[in-house]
Amino acid sequence: MSERRRKTLASRIDPAERESVDRDGFVVRHNALPDDLLKRVREEVASIPRPAWQMRQGQAVNRVMPLPARSDGSAMAALSRYLASPDIRNLVGYTAGRTGHIVGMLQTIAVDPPSGAADPQADLHADTFHPTAKLWLFLHDVREEDGPFAYAPGSHRLTPERLEWEHQQAIRATSNADRHHAAGSFRLPEDQLKALGYGEVRPCPVPGNTLVVADTYGFHRRCPSPHRTVRTSLYGVLRRNPFLPWNGLDPYDLPVLRDRVMLTHLHMQDRRARAGKSVVYENAGTILAEMMPEA
Repeated sequence: MSERRRKTLASRIDPAERESVDRDGFVVRHNALPDDLLKRVREEVASIPRPAWQMRQGQAVNRVMPLPARSDGSAMAALSRYLASPDIRNLVGYTAGRTGHIVGMLQTIAVDPPSGAADPQADLHADTFHPTAKLWLFLHDVREEDGPFAYAPGSHRLTPERLEWEHQQAIRATSNADRHHAAGSFRLPEDQLKALGYGEVRPCPVPGNTLVVADTYGFHRRCPSPHRTVRTSLYGVLRRNPFLPWNGLDPYDLPVLRDRVMLTHLHMQDRRARAGKSVVYENAGTILAEMMPEA
């Protein structure tokens, strides 16, 4: 079904980018934003505090900030419009195997190696059992030593070995000690990639203003960083029910919802926290995106 939906989008995608997605499972686009918009975005990120929510995973803190409505005149609102542009919707939709609303936010990853256990996102994993897409538009350089995104090229494609491995994991995953694996985001030791018909993991250090879009059914991870790092990106997710046969027709695209999806989700997290229930993201107040969190 994903392949059928992709065929209807193929003519709308730059041929070189389409080939990269088909072959590798991800695409890298340099100079993604116009220079004047990139400058405005960097200035706002550095100087304007915004409501933030964050979670700690070992030595890494993942901080998210919802984007404002597309019409408020800020550089952040321009990023919302960027995600809604046909070019980005089609590229991300092709990668995900279906178009729809891209849930976007500002994301900061802060890593302090001495502060906790290993980062679970540094373990090689697939997000779910079907094609789905994530994007990162990195605002500043991410060097090899800064813990860049990494991907096993071609691992988004099914092989008989992958299907059998997925079947075996599905039978026994709920008893796995790793809660991420047990929940369906299957972890894989890197030395087992070859047995599933795939090659080695490739780190993706990038210069600032680079867009990376990846099918996160493929195996990927965040490289460990040996030193303290803080990086901020425009981050987006497109994950929809894989069994619906059509592209588009996403309720989250309705005007009453499209600018409120992430903020509504986070406000629900706040209500759960006030009720004493566990939450993924905790309210961090109004802060600068690139502030290093306390240990």
